[in-house]
Amino acid sequence: MNDRIPPEHLQTMTHTHRPDHLSNAHLDALEEETIFILREVAAAFERPTLLFSGGKDSLVMLKCAEKAFGAGRIPYPLLMIDTGHNFKEVTDFRDSRAKELGAELIVRSVEDSMARGTVRLAHPGESRNVHQSVTLLEAIEEFRFDALIGGARRDEEKARAKERIFSHRDSFGQWQPKAQRPELWTLFNTRLQPGEHFRVFPISNWTELDVWQYIEREKIALPSLYYTHKRDVVERKGLLVPVTELTPAREGETVETRDVRFRTVGDITCTCPVASVAATAADIVIETLAADVSERGATRMDDKTSEASMEKRKKDGYF
Repeated sequence: MNDRIPPEHLQTMTHTHRPDHLSNAHLDALEEETIFILREVAAAFERPTLLFSGGKDSLVMLKCAEKAFGAGRIPYPLLMIDTGHNFKEVTDFRDSRAKELGAELIVRSVEDSMARGTVRLAHPGESRNVHQSVTLLEAIEEFRFDALIGGARRDEEKARAKERIFSHRDSFGQWQPKAQRPELWTLFNTRLQPGEHFRVFPISNWTELDVWQYIEREKIALPSLYYTHKRDVVERKGLLVPVTELTPAREGETVETRDVRFRTVGDITCTCPVASVAATAADIVIETLAADVSERGATRMDDKTSEASMEKRKKDGYF
């Protein structure tokens, strides 16, 4: 990620010093590819939906969708799978942004799946994050979605790096790596058998740095959690764990109030902030240039697992 600009310039570079060809031409190409894919989905499928959590990646996709179709004219609904343990700042922002764009927003909850008995927790404190796949598959069946547009990127972790842009899922919602279609010259085979669907990743080729440069350039509003704020945390296994009702401090741990921000926002039970005083997108661009750990590696408790484990979750229908 840091090979575009010499390391000696990382700490001194500002928005005004960054060469235009790095912040514009490259982003223009990524934006054009994303818009092309979003339009391809609208043309090729009968019942697509855009997965929208209110996080930065889905907000970038939504901005591209707005450019592709126009505000109030996005041709597919937005879908959110809510664990019931999401940050309120994020869900409130999700609702206001969907309303602002005039987009249909569908929310389905893991708690509803728990009430139906299709999700059963091993214990009350278990993270619900992995169980989103069950609720997602139920929503796919309910609405007969044939394409789900997601904000996953290849740079996030190894299992996601194996994804196609148009990722085929079988009639059980499972990802079969050996059954994926070739994607040569941006030609996509979108043929489906009854009950099958695609997961489509329009920003698959973006990096975290690209996302933040685009947010800065387009002045995309984000939930406040993405920027520096003071929060009570404890250090645990190399992570800063937020102290909340769902993630209380354990016996012997020292609670500290630190300046932090979230690089990714998800279920409270598995999402951690990082130490930061970055108050603007431009500040975060510079921090990202210097980062040597991926955003998920630095912030997700549930990703402290093997690549094989993540692949199993994906094969079971996970995002």
